Amino acid sequence: MANMVSEETIEYVGILAKLSLSKEEAGRARKDMEEMLAYIDKLNELDTSGVEPLSHVLTSGNVFREDVVCNGDGSAAALANAPQRKGQGFLAPRTIDME
Repeated sequence: MANMVSEETIEYVGILAKLSLSKEEAGRARKDMEEMLAYIDKLNELDTSGVEPLSHVLTSGNVFREDVVCNGDGSAAALANAPQRKGQGFLAPRTIDME
C-alpha cells in the first residue's frame, strides 16, 4: 500500500482521541487508516476542474414560512376540560413548598 501509517502515528492519534488501544486494536486501526488514505488518493485522481465547490449537498432556499394561524389556538376547547381555571389558564395545585 502506498500510504504506510507508522505505529507512532497510530499511538499519537490514540492519544489525541484519548483511546487506550491494545496491539490488536492498534493494528486494525492502522489498517483502517491506510485504507482510508488509499481511498482519498483514489478520489484525488478525479478531474474536478469543472465542478463548482459545494457547502451543502442539497440546495436550500429560505426554509422559513409566514407564521399564519389557520385553525385557531384551541384554548377554549382545552380549558373546557379543566377541572379548575384561573382566568385564561389552568389552575393546578402548588407542587413546590415556597417556605
